[in-house]
Amino acid sequence: MARVTAALPEQAAQELQTLRDILRWAVTLFNTHGLQFGQGTDNAWDEAVYLALAGLSLPIDSLTPFLDARLTLDERKQLCHLMQQRVEQRLPAAYLFGEAWLQGYRFRVSPDCIIPRSPIAELLVEQLQPWVDDPSRPQAILDLCTGSGCLAILAALYFPQAQVDAVDISPAALKIAHRNVSDYSLEQQVHLIESNLFDQIPSRRYDIIICNPPYVNAQSMAQLPDEFLHEPALALAGGTDGMDYVRRILTAAPNYLADGGFIILEVGNEYANFVQAFPQLEPTWLSTAAADEQILLLYKEQLSL
Repeated sequence: MARVTAALPEQAAQELQTLRDILRWAVTLFNTHGLQFGQGTDNAWDEAVYLALAGLSLPIDSLTPFLDARLTLDERKQLCHLMQQRVEQRLPAAYLFGEAWLQGYRFRVSPDCIIPRSPIAELLVEQLQPWVDDPSRPQAILDLCTGSGCLAILAALYFPQAQVDAVDISPAALKIAHRNVSDYSLEQQVHLIESNLFDQIPSRRYDIIICNPPYVNAQSMAQLPDEFLHEPALALAGGTDGMDYVRRILTAAPNYLADGGFIILEVGNEYANFVQAFPQLEPTWLSTAAADEQILLLYKEQLSL
């Protein structure tokens, strides 16, 4: 296999003809080199499809009409070099193009912010039903650890009556968030705040707090695949058990929640560590198409006991 890949991508560009050919070759290339996924796609095929369609400036959700299209030599060279770049640099696809897609929405990204992929997004586009019975009722929403601003933007789009504060400690991430907010013309509804969690947030009460905090435990951080090392460690590392930020968030949250308000918090694969750290809490665990026992809901009254 090494002899085959050594001549790539130039050799492949000469021999392959159609988009289908390119995709088949790319999947083999990705699997041979042990690429890791989970930053927008979860398998080699979907990763190759996204890279190919985006690389050709085609709609990323319309593969079938183009699958057997014959590509020009320049197009084949472009795609083969792109696939090889993904292998050699282990750079996530989102960073190669400076964009990521979440629930059908496009967001700008850079290595200054985590790649949008939170399953909280699915709950937002469903308007948090059944926990919110009237989408016009929430007037104030807080998005902690906003990163690219993707969840804050979705919150604003699906709760149009609410003012949304979006908070992050990273000035570089907030620059990306500003661009995304501007792309969706939400400057009057989404307000970006540089703050270490609640430290610089004006005193007010929120109907809903959403948060995808750093929660990866220290052992998992030490074993992260190369692809994830391109993301800011500040947005991932949650301390020894992954709960360092979660403890701070849940301690302070009651002071910022309105009566009857709730927090939706993502803890990823740290379910067991969460349960061990907070045996006194009885959250509601929310399921999505992509996640079980990764997102929890707690009301102010539960946190104030």
